[in-house]
Amino acid sequence: MSKRFLAVAATAAAAVLAVPAAAHAAATQPLKLRGGLTLHLPIEWEVQRVNPDWTRVVTGTCAHPRGEYGTPKCDSFWILGPKAIKVGNELFRPYTGAKPFYPATDVQRCPHNGKWGQILGAARAKGLRQVGPGHRAAYREWKATCVSYADGAVKSRYVQREWYLPQTRVLVVDQWNTPGLADALKHADWK
Repeated sequence: MSKRFLAVAATAAAAVLAVPAAAHAAATQPLKLRGGLTLHLPIEWEVQRVNPDWTRVVTGTCAHPRGEYGTPKCDSFWILGPKAIKVGNELFRPYTGAKPFYPATDVQRCPHNGKWGQILGAARAKGLRQVGPGHRAAYREWKATCVSYADGAVKSRYVQREWYLPQTRVLVVDQWNTPGLADALKHADWK
């Protein structure tokens, strides 16, 4: 091949690669939430409103997109409102952020494999995170372990991330370390 052909091919390839990246960055969908909060999510993410207080955003492969909280094998995160927050702590007590969101009285299934149970442990990170201009969420990262129901052997580990806006009464729970979620929250709008 000639040097000229290689140069033209390289230039064309660079142009093809640059256009989809720019187009992808602009391809967002607004998700309007309570209190005037609007998130701008990638167009590929599928919003499933289970009811007004339980919204699942599917970000990848999902066996049951309309499944309840705790349905395994669904790359997604949840956006929760006041009624969900009211029963969001173990034994269905109100969620406060002092303990992880865990609306159950028993061992829930691991989000990555329904054959295992999940155990949420101590917070590994605490602080405030920006959610659009002028608003900060209480942020927590909780250590989580997936264990065998039969013998309690550790099968996998993950982190449950939570952003809580107590005045707006919005809680975002992510068990998949969703790429782009933190930025979507940081660059949210308020109206």
